Amino acid sequence: MSTNPESAPPRTLWTSLTSWLDVRAGLANYDASKIDNVDWMRVIPFIGMHLACVAVLFVGVSPIAAGMAIGMYVIRMFAITGFYHRYFSHRSFKTSRAGQFVFALLGASAVQRGPIWWAAHHRHHHAFSDTEHDVHSPVQRSFLWSHMGWFLSRRHFQPDLSRVRDLLKFPELKLLDRFDILVPIVLAVGLFGLGALLEHAAPNLHTDRWQMLVWGFFVSTVVTYHATYTINSLCHRFGKRRYETSDDSRNNLWLALLTFGEGWHNNHHHYPVSTRQGFYWWEIDLTYYGLRVLALFGIVWDLKPVPREVRDARTRRSPAH
Repeated sequence: MSTNPESAPPRTLWTSLTSWLDVRAGLANYDASKIDNVDWMRVIPFIGMHLACVAVLFVGVSPIAAGMAIGMYVIRMFAITGFYHRYFSHRSFKTSRAGQFVFALLGASAVQRGPIWWAAHHRHHHAFSDTEHDVHSPVQRSFLWSHMGWFLSRRHFQPDLSRVRDLLKFPELKLLDRFDILVPIVLAVGLFGLGALLEHAAPNLHTDRWQMLVWGFFVSTVVTYHATYTINSLCHRFGKRRYETSDDSRNNLWLALLTFGEGWHNNHHHYPVSTRQGFYWWEIDLTYYGLRVLALFGIVWDLKPVPREVRDARTRRSPAH
């Protein structure tokens, strides 16, 4: 840590909390210069999304509202894992230009920014996984930082666009990235309108506009947030290592179930271009199954397999931590 007071960043509540968590995480060479200033204009809406979930105490719940929350989780988790991750970030299969745009819209509905931003950061992660240049490594930083602190900082607002030149060729993707907040707004308004319609057309369902908004949008979005973030914060800490990769990625069954296959993270870092992340039949990969269904209808094609020699090239197994 620098002893020059002029070179040290100003100490705020965020830096104090993050530094405490970094020290608790056991970092031997803790460096305060790694603490980034928070972009509060982005933190306020993020906190607001979480606070809005408290409204469940006032709006109540109905089977339809709860079902909508689950349905929106399933759709948007599949969009993040299948489209933002396996398609835009790794190009592990092909689709039409129209299909690509629909995939981008579905991914944007999860309120995790646009496909170009998401893919650029993820490609950077793979290039520098668990090194000092990895923006969300729990090995280099704390759990809190890897889980969500990194995208709330000013430093990581703008990704390295040189990594996504293939995506920058499409003006519709650039436009969606520029106005990514519009898709979630349209979704929220649509759910509110659907609830209003059901409230009057089918009162026997005992649901209303506020339930549909709170459960279908806010609760579902926040759960999708944190399920997605666990791959950064937990899948480099807890689980088994089938392959001796250059990072600390791990396979975790429970996170694989939660994130539709993303928890087979050591598999993925061993061979990132594969569409399938559960390499063996017993490794449940719901996203891959969904993509296979889309392939049956010709919506996607050329799903990249895992070569047998790559899959079976095990070098080490280590116990779960």
